[in-house]
Amino acid sequence: MSDDGPRIAVARTTEVPGDEPEITESHYARVGHVDVRRALPRRGRRNIGAWCFADHVGPADVSEESGLDIGPHPHVGVQTVTWLIDGQALHRDSLGSEQVIAPGQLNVMTAGRGVVHAEEATGHYRGTLQGVQLWIALPEATRDGRAAFEHFDDLPTIDLPAGRATVFIGETLGRSSPARHDSELVGLDLALHGDLTLPLRPDFDHGLIVLEGSLKVNGRGLAPGHLGYLRPERDEVAISAAHATRAILVGGVTLDEPLFMWWNFVARSRREIDEAYDAWESGDERFTTVTSSLARIQAPTPHWR
Repeated sequence: MSDDGPRIAVARTTEVPGDEPEITESHYARVGHVDVRRALPRRGRRNIGAWCFADHVGPADVSEESGLDIGPHPHVGVQTVTWLIDGQALHRDSLGSEQVIAPGQLNVMTAGRGVVHAEEATGHYRGTLQGVQLWIALPEATRDGRAAFEHFDDLPTIDLPAGRATVFIGETLGRSSPARHDSELVGLDLALHGDLTLPLRPDFDHGLIVLEGSLKVNGRGLAPGHLGYLRPERDEVAISAAHATRAILVGGVTLDEPLFMWWNFVARSRREIDEAYDAWESGDERFTTVTSSLARIQAPTPHWR
């Protein structure tokens, strides 16, 4: 999604002692025609497992002809995961995919060595748009592989004592998402009102992003615009929602390799970033075209060049 994506080197996070959850503020940004709250990456918290980017999109007013309005732009080395809780958006990519996404549906685009996509108005939806776009750093085995796109409109749900969880990536409580994932991780949409103890995998670190409402997590308040981080070696977390609340839980096994992120590229070195940048700017066949009425987005020049 990001046309002003992360422009910072990303190393493995160093753990620090303190109360949990560790709470950090999101960065506010303008992406296309909507406002976002960027929970990842942030200084001091670059990734959670393989999850390396998290934008809370909206809520924003969109029309039939003006939506996200993010023109064609490239990705390498990641999967983009798009999940809405309100509204509709249109995805187009260089694989020929053209897919409207609505609440309860999932888009997963695997960039591999390179893919181009645009995010547009649907041509028919007018109203509020809100959701998240998340990035998953691909592991060494698949990060230079072929691009792919998947859409799912039937995902497993779990009844909880205080609401419902939808498993959009990975597996939890015996329910598995059909979406591709190349490392051990989980992504849940939580619709909560009340108190519960949520089981966690102790070999994962986890993060909570509130989209609507508010939570108390182990007794600490968490509201939109913040990320609540939970370290590994815990097998549950106490969550309380005094009012109806929507939140995203992501988790995964701690990465064994450093990441290097610049704009929309996730790599392992500056050399790889330079190669992707040069290919995009020169119109190299690594990045094929996508049919879109929106203008192609030019990459910012890396600061080291």
